[in-house]
Amino acid sequence: MLFAHGFGCSQEMWRTVTPHFEDDHRVILFDAVGAGRSDLTAYDAGKYDSLDGYADDVLGIVEALDLHDVVFVGHSVSAMVGVLAANRAPERFAALILVGPSPRYIDEPGYTGGFSQTDIDGLLDALDANYLGWSSTMAPVIVGNADRPELGEELTSSFCSTDPAIASQFARVTFLSDNRRDLAAVTTPTLVLQCSEDPIAPLPVGHYVHEHIPGSLLVVLRATGHCPNMSDPDELAREIRSFLA
Repeated sequence: MLFAHGFGCSQEMWRTVTPHFEDDHRVILFDAVGAGRSDLTAYDAGKYDSLDGYADDVLGIVEALDLHDVVFVGHSVSAMVGVLAANRAPERFAALILVGPSPRYIDEPGYTGGFSQTDIDGLLDALDANYLGWSSTMAPVIVGNADRPELGEELTSSFCSTDPAIASQFARVTFLSDNRRDLAAVTTPTLVLQCSEDPIAPLPVGHYVHEHIPGSLLVVLRATGHCPNMSDPDELAREIRSFLA
């Protein structure tokens, strides 16, 4: 099982999920370049100007470790990274677990992404103007669960540990991407895990992903917020295990 974290996060965000699978799976975690304890000198603005650069890295891990029958678990933006990687090398992947995926965050006629272009422009401008302030404001909103402020504090800390210049580019790549056309090409068995109240990838987005990935299964979690790996890791692990059974 290969776990990939979302924007502003690191592999640490999976620490309460992976123990559910360590007895019967080889669990592999990594920090995307620019996040966590990754080597910042490996960051190349040209390579990471689209999600394809991150998909390249996933395939690099798969090839370097000679992995087969990979169960890819991707949170948030990494869900689409997993889609791109599996579409390029489907023979390597046994399943895609997409946690809070969104192929496009911006609304269009006939498509609900959850944000207007103005919303996203304002979000990106605020991030550029004061990344630390943006992080302390946005992280609690993203994680939700206001009655558990420690979750927002942990995500804020993770955001603040990310290099602001890298975070700015990754935010643009994340929130301005459009991977809707990639969904129909997926041939890997896919589970879409949608939180019941998600401020980043609302319910219509989860339904869209499910409807456009052939043969996929959609499960709406009881968990709320955009980070069920933090807010309800037991429910998340239970649904993953049920799908893999």
